[in-house]
Amino acid sequence: MDDAQGTTHPEDPSRYTVTFGADGRAAFRLDCNRASAQWKATPANADARSGQLIFGALAGTRAMCPPGSLDQRLSLQLPYVRSYLFQDGRLHLSLFADGGILSWTPVK
Repeated sequence: MDDAQGTTHPEDPSRYTVTFGADGRAAFRLDCNRASAQWKATPANADARSGQLIFGALAGTRAMCPPGSLDQRLSLQLPYVRSYLFQDGRLHLSLFADGGILSWTPVK
């Protein structure tokens, strides 16, 4: 990963969520937009804490969110997710070719 990019945190993390459905569809809230995609995970080991994760084409709304929103950036990055890791209570999604890591915290 290239550390030159640094770390970007959303102003309000509750406005960015992902829900993995048992039907193979993932539903995303990306600030003021909604999106969905097919998903498929292949665990690397028996405990399923890590493995391959692929999203299909992302379909979603295209509302203009306020300045500083990460909706467009995430919409472009999610199709490039290639693997996942559950660590320290968070879900980390690694992008293709060391393009970055998207980290998600569970909603409480």
